[in-house]
Formats: sequence, structure tokens, C-alpha cells
Amino acid sequence: MLRGPLRERIHVTGVVQGVGFRPHVHRIATELALSGFVGNDSTGVVIEVEGSRVTIDLFVEMIVDRAPPLAVIHDLVETDIRATCDSGFRIIESEQVSGAVTLVPPDVAVCDDCVDEMRDPDDRRFGHPFITCTNCGPRFTIIRALPYDRPNTTMAGFAMCGACAAEYSDPQNRRYHAQPIACHDCGPRLRMTLNGVESEGDVVERARHALAAGMILAIKGIGGYHLACDATNDAAVGELRRRKGRSDKPFAVMVADLEAARAVAAFDELELAQLVLAARPIVLVRALADSGLSGAVAPGNPLIGLMLPYSPLHHLLLDRADGVGGSAMPTALVMTSGNRSGEPIAHRDDDARRRLADLADGFVVHDRAIHVPCDDSVVRVVDGECQPIRRSRGFAPMPVRIPTGGPHLLAVGGELKNTFAVCANGNAWVSQHIGDMENLDTMEAFKTSVAQFTELYRIQPVHVVVDAHPAYLTSKWARLNHGSTVEEVQHHHAHIASVMAEHQLAPTTEVIGIAFDGTGYGTDGAIWGGEVLVANAATFTRVAHLRYVPLPGGDAAVRHPCRVALSHLWAAGVPWVPDLGPVVALSAVQRGLLVRQFESGFGCVPTSSMGRLFDAVSSLVGIRHSVTYEAQAAIELEIASEPHLGDCPTYAFPVTAVGVDCAPVIAAIAADVLSGIAVGAIGAGFHHAVAALVGDVARRTRSMHGLQTVALTGGVFQNAVLTRLTRAVLVGAGFDVLTHRLVPANDGGLALGQAFIGSHRARARNGG
Repeated sequence: MLRGPLRERIHVTGVVQGVGFRPHVHRIATELALSGFVGNDSTGVVIEVEGSRVTIDLFVEMIVDRAPPLAVIHDLVETDIRATCDSGFRIIESEQVSGAVTLVPPDVAVCDDCVDEMRDPDDRRFGHPFITCTNCGPRFTIIRALPYDRPNTTMAGFAMCGACAAEYSDPQNRRYHAQPIACHDCGPRLRMTLNGVESEGDVVERARHALAAGMILAIKGIGGYHLACDATNDAAVGELRRRKGRSDKPFAVMVADLEAARAVAAFDELELAQLVLAARPIVLVRALADSGLSGAVAPGNPLIGLMLPYSPLHHLLLDRADGVGGSAMPTALVMTSGNRSGEPIAHRDDDARRRLADLADGFVVHDRAIHVPCDDSVVRVVDGECQPIRRSRGFAPMPVRIPTGGPHLLAVGGELKNTFAVCANGNAWVSQHIGDMENLDTMEAFKTSVAQFTELYRIQPVHVVVDAHPAYLTSKWARLNHGSTVEEVQHHHAHIASVMAEHQLAPTTEVIGIAFDGTGYGTDGAIWGGEVLVANAATFTRVAHLRYVPLPGGDAAVRHPCRVALSHLWAAGVPWVPDLGPVVALSAVQRGLLVRQFESGFGCVPTSSMGRLFDAVSSLVGIRHSVTYEAQAAIELEIASEPHLGDCPTYAFPVTAVGVDCAPVIAAIAADVLSGIAVGAIGAGFHHAVAALVGDVARRTRSMHGLQTVALTGGVFQNAVLTRLTRAVLVGAGFDVLTHRLVPANDGGLALGQAFIGSHRARARNGG
């Protein structure tokens, strides 16, 4: 007896909206002559399909195997239902499901197909600076609400012309339901002002002329404004540094294509893979000696932050003279965030005019609003793995799945490199990079973004997790606005939990956590930062740490590593002889004040910070006595040390019941400095000593607690040399080593760890 047709309901969750998933399903169903429908709801994609068992099974296999390039399928659930004898297959309108949310896709680079059309003189979108399709373009930064449909985006005010509407409505077209679809006739418009005067004519061509002439332009992009200039022009780059108040910190550089990238930098296959990701992050790679870039792009640093164009406008600006543009164009552009140092990126036109007016000679703007600001992401390949330095455009707001479940929760992150996270149903949506909470503008950006996330994902936090530091502005804001729902999490516990969450460890799993950073508030009121913890998501035990030394003057010591160096010398009992760099760096009066502070304890906070120890060594060997950006002293110590790793002095940290003693290493380094040992060799020996220390404390902890997994975290482990040496020591000792791959090791990853801990604790309290 022949069986009749079967009907199956299929529910697909993940990144399946705004990525061409419905037309993808429609094409396959039509190809297989199946009947039914496909539609979006606020949980994902819903399919009903009718046909034979064999054909339906093939259909499911094909929609997974041939998924659109931007789709990410998390779950696919099939349920048999009653057949209805439908004919044909159709796409239905989006629906809302009460209390449910779907995943917002991140912004992605313009695809090759669109770039080819933009360069084709016979194409109706030739030279169109907003060309896009279902497979590319802005998403996260233009979405105002879910589901992701055009009326819920900042494209709502642009009525489609007939040609665009026809493409948008055709399931067989690459632009079917591409929400930012537009063309010259109906899309956003570019405008340019130069020295306050509206510029007439072709905006792209005039912008190219201005950049080639050495001018600085504020260019509105996908997630905010860039400040751009010719990266080969010493005067232009130097002037941008002067205006922005950024004396040393490297600038990011954008080049036209891989050919241009290979002309300025050396990179391996893994670094190449990061450069061409749809996310188009800034990738830290080694600059070539004959790159032609201005020495002011990354002064004193062999690495540059390199990225490829990700918006159509970028391509138009950087296309060679025989491309779309006509004028000669610089081969590389500085593309740095449109802000003053310490401020959030400008993304609203009025705000940009106010804040960037005296930084830029001209503005290239457009009339498509940016709803959510999103700075460029930064990554670095460390010991064969890609490590996020700043997780933002192209990656946010993709969630991290956390195995804790739990109620709606907000984790506010830390004070520096802030991100926050909202959680529901096992998802932690970690925000884009917000910045350092140094001023009112950044705090306002934080509050605005929290409101956007909680509204977008329909999160009503019943738990709010904060860092335990009593002075953090994010924590103060949470206590003021959420009162009794606030729960504190220790800084380094959150760092370790973030690694655990990334690697999908069960919350009850214990690890040996090595948390090395600059500053974190300890449970005893001291400043921690050289910590070895046995931890899970519920709790932690501090099993080892660097012995405390006095940190004089708080932030003043952070900005002046020479003060930290003198603190370590004082604690080690090493005389402050004039031949040591940090001694010479301060006046006799300043040194006298420090002695009185150390002896009395007045104005000092005890610290166990490994980050400050790196600063101290950098100053002690004469590399950097004061800094203009965070971690500058440690970065320059790493740079100097790398060439000497194979031939360097040996130092050792004694580990005792009362902590890790830095004094013998400080004394030995001071002696080697006075003996004239090469600076890089001393630095290399120090890196080896820290790696050996980690191996020592890990073995001791394993013998006491029986643990095999070591999690490396904290900003110090953004040091590629240290991470490589430490991993080698630990792997050689038989440990399983976890490092960051999804969120930064620095404080940009704190919110994920806070969310992991807070969700587990809340679930445990509720009997889950």
C-alpha cells in the first residue's frame, strides 16, 4: 500500500535572519518539488514542508550543507505534523513570538559580487557607495528592533525605487529581502565639506584628492566615524597625532587589497585568514622594513594594525587610478577611530561635527543613520591561535553559548576596555567595545548601549553582576539603577570564568586559573594582578600570588613605570644607585617623597600586579619610564626581548607559602643592568622566568588539588612571547591549556566571565 505525503515542521535557530536563509530554503524546496512555506519569527526560521520521507530528509540535509555564507545554525528541530496536501512552496511574512528573540547578525564586509558590480560601468550600481546584498553589508549597526525587517532599521526612511523593489521581492535574486538594498536613485547620499564649505561634484573623487594632498578627513562608515589620512605622508600622520593627542599609540592602516597588504607587511596563512574574514578586523602583523609607511604610523613598534576595505566607500576611496576613481590615491590610509583619545567613537552626525571639527580638515558623511556605534575589531595571532584584542564590529553581537541557563541577567563589565553582556536562555550577548570609563561621553555611550541591548533582546534583568571594585563607575551605575539585584564578582575570578565559558566548560569544573593583569580589586582591599586561583563558576581559592609591593599614588604609578620600578627595588632591598634608569628618571625631591611614602605607607596601595612588574622591568632596563597609552612599557619590553629568547640570562622566582617572591629577580636584573648586559637579553630572561613561574605554580597546584587544566587570562597574556613560552612549559608538563579565542584576555572579556558566574549562581539559588 502506497503511503501518502508527509508534512514536517522544522524550526531553525541561530543566525538565520538577514542572511538569505528564507530564499535559500525556497530555492531548495522548489528544486525538490516540495510544498509548504518558510517564514521568520522572533525565535528563528519556521519551515513547513510536505513530500515523501526520502525527499524531506534530502531537503533537510541540503538546507544545512548549502547554508548561506553568513548563516550560523545552532539548532534544527523536526516535528511530524498532519499533511494538508498543499501545492507549491511560498515565503510568508515575519511573525512575533511573545518573549522570544532571535540572533542579530553582525556587520560584514561588502562581498566580492557587489564589489564587481560597483566596478562595472554597465551595472546600474556602478560607483554606488552603499551597494549591498543579502550576503553582505551592515546589520547590527542599523537594526532598531527585531525581527530584522526594513521598517525596523535605519533604512526605513529610504523608499525603494521600482528596480530595487523588484529585486527585493524576488526569491531568486541575490538581494531578496536584503534590508539595506538601495541604488543611486533611492539610497543614501554622500556629502562632503572641506574647511567648513560644502564641496560640489563627485564626493569620492574630491575626497581622494584631499587625502592625496595630505589632508585629514572624518569619514562616516558602518559603525562610526574614522579619521583618515595618507599613511605614507609623514606630515599628515604627524599632524593627526598632534590633533588627536595620541603621541605614540599605533594607528590602524587600511590598504586596497591583498597585493597592497603584501607590499607593506609580512603575514602567515593564519594572519591572512583573519585579514580576509567577512568581519574584516584589524590584524596585528609585522611591517616590512621597506613598506613605505610613515614611521609615525607605529613609532618604535615592528607591528602594524592592518585591515582591508569592508565598506563600498572604502573600496572607492582606495581603488587604483585605473579603477572607479580617477585621481592618484595613496596606497595606504590611516583609519583610526573618530574620537579624541579616551572618548567613544563618534557616530551621530551632530556629535561628530562637535567633537571632530578641530581634528579634521573635512567631513565625508552620508544620511543613513548609525543606530548602534561599533568600533573596528582588533585581533592578533598568538602561538598559532587567533586572539581577540578588541571584539567589536564583525563579531558583536554574536552570542557566546554558556552552559548555565538561568534568568535574565546583565553583567556590566569593568572600567577599562568596557564591554557588557546580557543573558537569557543560555546565550550571553557580549556588547561591542565601549571603551574606558574616563569621561562622561563614554559613560553615556555605555548607558545608551545597555538600553539598546536590553530592548533589542527583550531582557529585563533580575540579576545584575558587577566588578567588586567600589569605585568603578559601571558598578556605581548598576547599584544606583538596580539596587538589591546587584551581585559582586571578583575581578580575576571573572577573567578565569570568561575562559571557562568560551571553552564550554561545565560551571562546576575546577581549573587552575592564571590571571595576570595590571589592576583588579582584591578581596583584601589590595590591588591584585599576579594571581593563581583554583576556580569554578561558583567560587575560587587564591592558591598563589606575587608578594605585595607598595603602589605609590595609584594612577600616577601606572603612568610612570619608573615609580613602580623604584617600589620593587625598595621592596627587594636594592639601593637606588644613579646608574639605574628609574633612579635618574625622577628628581631627588620626587625620590625623597617616594621613600617617605614607602616607609609610612601613606598614599600607597599594596599590589601583586604582574602587569606592574612588567612595567617595573621595562623601566629598570631603561626602555620606558613613562607611558602615553596602556601597557606601552610592557609592549616595548616584549618587542626588545623577542630577538634574544635563545641567548639570555636565567632568573628564577622563589615560590613560598607566603607568595611568589619577586625580589631575587629584581635584584638580579638590576645587577645585570649595572654590568652592561644587553637590554633585550635581560628582557628575554625575564619572560622565560615568568613562564617558568607559571609552570612551577601549576605543578604545585596540581599536586595539591589534582587539576589538569590551566586557564591563561588577563591582559598580560596578550603578550605573544610570554603566551608562547608559557604554553610550551605547561604542555611540556602535561597540562591542558586554555586561552582566549572569542573574547579578549584583557578587561574586554570580563563581562562574559561575570555573566557565566552570575548565571550559575542564580540558577543554583533557584534550585537549578
